[in-house]
Amino acid sequence: MPRRPAPQVQPPPVRDRFSTRDLVAEAAHGIGARPARLLLTIVGTVLGIGSLVVTMGLAQTAAGQIARQFDAVAARQVMVEPATARSQGGERATGRIPWDVEDRLMRLAGIEAAGALSSVDVDDAVVTAVPVSDPSAPVPASPLVMAATPGLLTALQGHVVTGRYFDAGHDDRGDRIVVLGARAAQRLGVSRVDRQPSVFIGDRPYTVVGVVDGVVRRADLLDAVILPVGTARADFGLGTLEQAHAHIAVGAGPVVGEQVPVALAPNSPETINAQAPSPPSAVRQNVQADVNAIFLALGAVALLVGGLGIANVTLLSVRERTGEIGLRRALGASKRDIGRQFLVESTVIGLLGGLIGSALGVAVVLVVSVAREWTPILDTWVALGAAGMGGVIGLAAGTYPALKAAGVEPIAALRGGT
Repeated sequence: MPRRPAPQVQPPPVRDRFSTRDLVAEAAHGIGARPARLLLTIVGTVLGIGSLVVTMGLAQTAAGQIARQFDAVAARQVMVEPATARSQGGERATGRIPWDVEDRLMRLAGIEAAGALSSVDVDDAVVTAVPVSDPSAPVPASPLVMAATPGLLTALQGHVVTGRYFDAGHDDRGDRIVVLGARAAQRLGVSRVDRQPSVFIGDRPYTVVGVVDGVVRRADLLDAVILPVGTARADFGLGTLEQAHAHIAVGAGPVVGEQVPVALAPNSPETINAQAPSPPSAVRQNVQADVNAIFLALGAVALLVGGLGIANVTLLSVRERTGEIGLRRALGASKRDIGRQFLVESTVIGLLGGLIGSALGVAVVLVVSVAREWTPILDTWVALGAAGMGGVIGLAAGTYPALKAAGVEPIAALRGGT
């Protein structure tokens, strides 16, 4: 009977003498052995990562703030004027704004307030606050006289300083009342309206019912005496409206710009020009791109300096620890173990710098936003990604020193190491 061959016993797998736990312990010891050097090493990374976070955060915050201000003024205003054409006598209007412009505009979706205005020709009548004038006294410059519809103040986002603004009833009846712009009221000496002061346009008295201010889009109204359109038509023969304004919802500009000419002149919309704002996204993107371009360049320089600092310190550490490297090689550590140790050290150093820099960057964005009364805007992934970028920089910076350390021969290291 043939003998069966004895079963071959497989030798146990050769295990690495240095486990992952040993690797982490050695790397932690190497990092913490010189805390002063560690702090100096991560300064560059902290500055670079912090600059990037501050750049992105302030760029997003500033862009949002500018967009908000843009939305609050320009992006929510539509101005309407009759189209003009050149002739031998100069430019002439080819269209006209209808008297019921407010009603027509308020029927359109996206319009929140609407009003119209026009200058009033009062001939040579002088606007004063007293009924009797001294013929021998110099004639003061008269304020402008303007006519407006009841909805104009709301459409221009103005406000009443004292008194009230006239309403549709005053306009329909043609009441002899006026509203003064803030500077015109100061010039005429009218500071309160509870005693029903009057101003005179020529020899006609008009009761002052209010004083207005804050009309940003038409600052000339602050120097004007403002009549209801119905009053201007009855007393001065106002024949047309020169301009209309609408306060619109955010983002409704393009649609409203197309609808307004049709609403005001259905048979000839080309005779009406509507200046509607474009969406503010382009403004936001341009501002953010300009800010990013400046600060990202500074952040990139700081990151480069930080990476070079980590590489130099890690390379210096390799030279100082040549004896340690030789001893570990003699005890059985492989080149891979040595290289991994220094890679872990440089990566951890970079990650620490990234975490600290990201935290400082977020803090700077918050402090600046609070100081400026802004709403801070910062993508969460920017802060997390910036912290991770510090680790990537440390890994890249430690590659060459790790290869240098892995190439150290045990005998040469023990002979020349310390």
